[in-house]
Amino acid sequence: MVAEASRRDFLRSVGITGGAGMLYSAMGALGLAPVPDARAEEYRAPQSGDFALTGRSGRKVVILGGGIAGLATAYELGKAGYDCRILEAKDRPGGRNWTVRDGTTLTDLDGRTQTGSFSKGQYMNAGPARLPQSHVTLEYCRELGVPLQVFTNQNANAYIYHENSAALAGKAIRWRTAKADVYGYVSELLAKATDQGALDTELTAADKERLIAFLQNFGAIKGKADGFAYTGSDRRGYSVEPGAAFEEGTVLGPVPSLSDVVASGVGQRFSFEFGYDQAMLMFQPVGGMDAIPYALARAIGQGRITYGARATEVKDLQDGAEVTYEDAEGRTRTQRADFVVAAIPPMVMARVKHNLGAGITAALKYPVATPVGKIGLEYRSRWWETDEHIYGGITPTDMDLSTIWYPSYGYQGRRGTLIGYYNFGANAVAYSELPHAQRVGRAVSQGVKIHGDKYRTELDHSFSVAWHRTPHIEGGWVGWPSQSGPEYALLNKPAGHVYFAGDWLSHVIAWQHGAFTSARKVVTDIHERVMAG
Repeated sequence: MVAEASRRDFLRSVGITGGAGMLYSAMGALGLAPVPDARAEEYRAPQSGDFALTGRSGRKVVILGGGIAGLATAYELGKAGYDCRILEAKDRPGGRNWTVRDGTTLTDLDGRTQTGSFSKGQYMNAGPARLPQSHVTLEYCRELGVPLQVFTNQNANAYIYHENSAALAGKAIRWRTAKADVYGYVSELLAKATDQGALDTELTAADKERLIAFLQNFGAIKGKADGFAYTGSDRRGYSVEPGAAFEEGTVLGPVPSLSDVVASGVGQRFSFEFGYDQAMLMFQPVGGMDAIPYALARAIGQGRITYGARATEVKDLQDGAEVTYEDAEGRTRTQRADFVVAAIPPMVMARVKHNLGAGITAALKYPVATPVGKIGLEYRSRWWETDEHIYGGITPTDMDLSTIWYPSYGYQGRRGTLIGYYNFGANAVAYSELPHAQRVGRAVSQGVKIHGDKYRTELDHSFSVAWHRTPHIEGGWVGWPSQSGPEYALLNKPAGHVYFAGDWLSHVIAWQHGAFTSARKVVTDIHERVMAG
């Protein structure tokens, strides 16, 4: 009886503090209530045995686009014996997953051609460059044998640079220094408010004690006798590093005022590292992001991918579908299949002639392409490491280059390649309107403000990409005015025997995870349809 009473008391306290949901969970843990299995069902690709067991043969599928969504569709359906053929307009797999190296060429929609001249071992990931731990992309890397290495997304030694702020403008501030000052002053203010009774209606006396103790640790602030003042600490960094014998080091100073720290706007940058899909650790394939599409292409079979094939028409038929395309030699060809999967950008697909109806065309035109630009800058020395002790990471700015990325490979090597700008919207459009040489000049003139003249004098090679001016792609990604409207719903359903796939049909737009999950949905839908007869 004592044990039963104790259990009742425990459940009562759980219900009071946590509500009915927590109470029910606790009852389930004690065996007093059924607990539903809320885990998501694990994805299982179709298998060849599926057809063998039902006496059906694999169907033919033509896939428009050899980006991640198209490749994943062919790869997963191929496991069950489907005859998949990919028509890809470019001369390579991957779509926006594109790694630029020596010899890489690009002719944009304005007719301007670049050829990559990076040194051996140097490259830039022109599209996706980092992989969150939670994304299914890592599972494909494991399955396909693509080796990974850490991508440094946040680095305490990188900078924050604002030239248009109300205070501290034009001053490159180390991430660690900015964070120490913001956290320190916020802690000081909250500790003072708590001690002066501003939160008495919210906190008990014990709670206040615990909160102040937390703030002293969190912000490195003084005790009550010193007014909980933030006066700086070694968290800001050192102007002279601690060393041997009597070298204690010199803590970086002076500490800017609370008003200046707030007016500088540096604290607005920290939310980046809290983002679910931006939190460390992150990863990248060894040797370039395009290791993923090339591994998929090998697994699918190179003979199943036709490069230089630009789709010109898609027809839904009573018993299947038909694609007309122009091959690399300019000849018009036609392929029939049981199903077609359009895994190309919606704004591109909207211009392909079809008989799927005006509603489909309108839906394809509904999402809006986002202008995105990137530039890779190869330097003769890794001065950011030797002179500034920055090993990977990102420096955000309020300039038109937006961010500078330091490479997460080749540490302490002779050469290195930065991402000199990764920008969006109006800034990306402004850069894209310039010839490549002028893009370089503009980006370098901005970077010099942060890193000094070596940002110019050590530069050796460069390559720039404007995704919204790149043939067959025409945008970095798309944004939907609404993903709860009829347009999004329509494209997530088949139009007869024609399906649509891509990161743009997911809630993880601009990530390869979105493309993979969209492909898996379409694969599942097609396979279930075939199995249902």
